[in-house]
Amino acid sequence: MNQPKWFFHPISVFILSIIALGMSLFLYIYWYVKVSTGLDAVVRKFHLDPEQVLASQTWVVIMVLSILVAVILAGIFVIFVYNQKTFQLYRLQNNFINNFTHELKTPVTSIKLYLETFLKKEIPGNDREKYIGYMLSDVNRLGENINSILNLARIESKNFKGEFIRSDIVEIIKRFCDANSHLFQGCIIQTKYSSDRPLLYPVDKSLFEMLLMNLITNAVKYNESDKPRIDISLTIQSGRLHICFTDNGVGIEKAEQKKIFKKFYQVGEADNMSARGSGIGLYMAQSIAKIHKGRLEIQSNGKGKGSTFTIILPIKKTDAV
Repeated sequence: MNQPKWFFHPISVFILSIIALGMSLFLYIYWYVKVSTGLDAVVRKFHLDPEQVLASQTWVVIMVLSILVAVILAGIFVIFVYNQKTFQLYRLQNNFINNFTHELKTPVTSIKLYLETFLKKEIPGNDREKYIGYMLSDVNRLGENINSILNLARIESKNFKGEFIRSDIVEIIKRFCDANSHLFQGCIIQTKYSSDRPLLYPVDKSLFEMLLMNLITNAVKYNESDKPRIDISLTIQSGRLHICFTDNGVGIEKAEQKKIFKKFYQVGEADNMSARGSGIGLYMAQSIAKIHKGRLEIQSNGKGKGSTFTIILPIKKTDAV
């Protein structure tokens, strides 16, 4: 496929438009002043009435035209920025579709292969159980991908209304980790809170557990150490509850840290098909934090140095009782 000529690129069109408009304004003012000077000389030579030949609002006209040109330039710039953002979103969506299609196709292909094996061959008991385990794992993977899309649609719905109940955050986190320990086998997860008193906050339990699942799953998935470790610490600072998830994973470069919460964004090159994940997990996590009137932040010293994701929620002194 032939690449478009450089002069059809939006940036080139934008720059050429600015240059053309600027030159037009400059030439207009130059010619206008030159003609006015010539007419002024004619008026003085023939002793004519200046009001009949020269416009008294010359500089007013120039100023108004300059303002109009400035408005046009601003309009072109806004169109240019919008075009670039649309193009970037298109690339992210296209990358998401390609990666997510791969995430759906891989387990389906795997399940099909196992089922065809069952049809063609007589499988011994031990192997049969092993293959069934593989298929169940693929089914779970499919279910997680489908649920992530459904949950995203649910969260982004304008009609969404969560069921917020004042609950003990520490207890929710501990119960979640215990109930899902089978998903994080081989991973060391510790929860630290300095007080024995309950830490109350209004949460939608299903959404909050979805947020926990995203953060802990990411910490395990993007981890190359022999023993993945996640330390969950809860502290109150300046009237805000900080829930920190510190891991010993692959870390995130500083340049990527501002982008990872964008919808469909994946760490690395936008066209890198080997990127893991769908690009909606952290976006969904940030959305859930905002639904709970908080926000999600990231801190990392770079590649190979782990990461700390922090949920920051506004909390009253009376809630930490």
